[in-house]
Amino acid sequence: MTWLEELAPAKPGYKHHATGEDNADAHLKRMLLGHQVTLPITNGELDLGPWERVHYGEFDGMRRKRIVVKVMGS
Repeated sequence: MTWLEELAPAKPGYKHHATGEDNADAHLKRMLLGHQVTLPITNGELDLGPWERVHYGEFDGMRRKRIVVKVMGS
């Protein structure tokens, strides 16, 4: 979180804020972290390495969100 805040600090002055929104830093943080992930599933279980985790970061307040899950393969 410290690294993200250094790269995309929450501050006034972003041109995006001229649109009436005040969440420019949230957009920048999402671009840095990405907004989608591919997860391996083996025999119905998450197949992650011993140190891997799934992380969800919320940087834009408590707005409504939607999650899209697409299953590929057999």
